[in-house]
Amino acid sequence: MANCKKYGVPFYGASFVPRNGRRSSESDPKHEEDVAGDESSFLIFSGGGGEGRSGIPNALVITIFDHAFNSLSDQPVSRFGTDDDLPYRMAVHPGGEGVICSLPKSCRWFEWETTNNDDVLTLGLKQSEKVLYELEHIGQQLAVTFNRDGSLLALGSEDGKLRAFKWPTMESLVDVPDAHTSVKNLDFSPDGKFLVSVGSGGPGRVWDLSSSTLKASLPKENDEVFGFCKFSQNHVNEQVLYVTAMRDRGGSIIKWNTTTWRRISSKYIVRDPISAFNVSDDGKFLAIGTIQGDVFILNAGSMKVHIVVKKAHLGLVTALAFSHDSRALASASLDASARVTQMKETQKSGLNIWIILLIFLLAAALYYAKTQGFLF
Repeated sequence: MANCKKYGVPFYGASFVPRNGRRSSESDPKHEEDVAGDESSFLIFSGGGGEGRSGIPNALVITIFDHAFNSLSDQPVSRFGTDDDLPYRMAVHPGGEGVICSLPKSCRWFEWETTNNDDVLTLGLKQSEKVLYELEHIGQQLAVTFNRDGSLLALGSEDGKLRAFKWPTMESLVDVPDAHTSVKNLDFSPDGKFLVSVGSGGPGRVWDLSSSTLKASLPKENDEVFGFCKFSQNHVNEQVLYVTAMRDRGGSIIKWNTTTWRRISSKYIVRDPISAFNVSDDGKFLAIGTIQGDVFILNAGSMKVHIVVKKAHLGLVTALAFSHDSRALASASLDASARVTQMKETQKSGLNIWIILLIFLLAAALYYAKTQGFLF
């Protein structure tokens, strides 16, 4: 299928590249040229075979997606190898500055680079001269994320340590050595005031960034196991928090009030364990991936399934990323495949109005004919 390709690397991370990260560095700043064009988007994926002699490379892979033709490039437009270090998780800076990657023992910063081959501009990566000394030799990070404007960076460690910094100064905001047994996922609130984290065992936790203290605990019910957490905004610009949970019957999405930090609702979604989760930038859609390779896109308002892609991947879904305009969803898998699913247009109500109007006119005509004696 044109919108699903294999690139030879088991993937663990996925993201769309911001438009301000795909400009030609060789062009005049006053006449910057977009490398991909209006109807195309660059995507970056991270992954590999890890250490050892598996023969599977570790790399950051950049591809291009054509929205008009609903197609991914057959081959990566560029590939940046990371030797024996597996780029397990990554976070793309919202301002287009570059990409931070979680490696087995530290985190590394990469910058975008454009090259001109036969008058064709291509997006790639280069090792940055900026060294993140605060993130050297900190061990494996299982979660890495920026806030919406790229001014804050947070990391969650395999050993349970939670860190948050101002970016790019790396001034420490949060440094909790035992936030969880192991930090699995985290996210900043849209206003940048809070950081939520979930981990192995225990409740979810919300941290106040202004005071660097614990704001609230998110308790579990019965046999729930929290998996992913994501802040968003609803249609009236109120902040909401979503947390995925697994129970014996399957996966659910819990919605939390971000003032009282109490549950608003819980919606059962799927029998299979949830292996990936994300929310669109406009707050209208939620997406989950399962260990069976299925992808579900839900309407955030109704919590009803909008799109289902059964067997989107042959392996478990490891990462989901919405495009910045919320028009498309990228998914990645351990089977080395990447897929982009575009949002379907909902049926417009105009057709229904015309049908109702036609029925009304026919009924009126029949009534008139009957009253005038034309019908017996």
